[in-house]
Amino acid sequence: MKAIPYGRQNIDQDDIDAVVKTLSADFLTQGPKVKEFEGKFAEYVGAKYAVAVNNATSGLHLAVLALGLKEGERVITTPITFAASANCVRYAGGEVWFADIDPDSYVLSLESTRELIESKPKGFFKGIIPVDFAGLPVNLEAFRTLANKYDLWIIEDACHAPGGYFTDSKGIKQMCGNGNYADIGIFSFHPVKHIACGEGGMITTNSETLHKKLSLLRTHGITKENMAENHGGWFYEMQELGFNYRLTDIQSALGITQLAKNNTGVARRNEIANAYKEAFNGKIKFQSLQENAVNAHHLFVIEVEDRKGLYDFLRTHNIFAQIHYIPVHTLPYYKGIGYGSADLSNSENYYSKCISLPMYPTLTNEEQAFVIEKTLFYING
Repeated sequence: MKAIPYGRQNIDQDDIDAVVKTLSADFLTQGPKVKEFEGKFAEYVGAKYAVAVNNATSGLHLAVLALGLKEGERVITTPITFAASANCVRYAGGEVWFADIDPDSYVLSLESTRELIESKPKGFFKGIIPVDFAGLPVNLEAFRTLANKYDLWIIEDACHAPGGYFTDSKGIKQMCGNGNYADIGIFSFHPVKHIACGEGGMITTNSETLHKKLSLLRTHGITKENMAENHGGWFYEMQELGFNYRLTDIQSALGITQLAKNNTGVARRNEIANAYKEAFNGKIKFQSLQENAVNAHHLFVIEVEDRKGLYDFLRTHNIFAQIHYIPVHTLPYYKGIGYGSADLSNSENYYSKCISLPMYPTLTNEEQAFVIEKTLFYING
């Protein structure tokens, strides 16, 4: 059996043709493909605005800045995520506070978050960054109610979840990143994600004010709009200290064709997930799913007692499973600034057992059957 990674991009001829066409066009960056991609992505998730950036980490950084995070202010997030979900707060000089995860869904626990908020005076925290971990949508309606009570903003880290959704209390389908309950949503276009642009990201929001702020910060804080002066067609103003976080037209062209296939990809990911669940039901624990929701399944995570043993065993059979993630509060940087003693038992228990099995649309039924066979063989001894 050839090597089976935990995730991989799916590039078809239409993707290649779109990139080649853009390479022959007038603009390789800051051109029409960026705007087209932003428009189509906003429409896809149901948000009013989208801002393309060079990666999701940049998107998270701009998001906290646009929401006005200042040095020393505190933000809550989950420890079971890629480090960027927390690092963005540190970039702005803020403090990260971790709440624990739900032991079955693996996403940020509403109860743990509420307990943390209520343990401090009102105004102690400024915001919450929930993560749609592995593609599972966080119930942001419940988090919005909590956030409103304590005057907090919400950034939805939806990097794992384009095409995922939950159903709110009114029976309305809420797409990940649509901005109805979060102030800002963030997506990733890394090759192992649903939409592969090589690198890249997207910020979504329903706020015109935030959209303008994000767009300004993305391009050095420079604009030709709403200027105090105008000396001619060449003139511009740098109104804020911004960054060069732009996405190219080449990547945007690829993103447009990738986006068009995402519904098909999510459907295939769920077929794969259902096959895993059927094979492992009652034998191996896997991520739970709330009713009336769709998990976009960037990952398929299971929990096993001998995780290292299974990881090594699968690799001997060319199955390259992965671990997602080392709890952020246990990483040397965060331990070094005082997070090592945090009481996050659900997260640490999860990490001791978690392993991500192959999950991507081009995974064949034969390959998946091989993964299931080897996993059950090891677990059953």
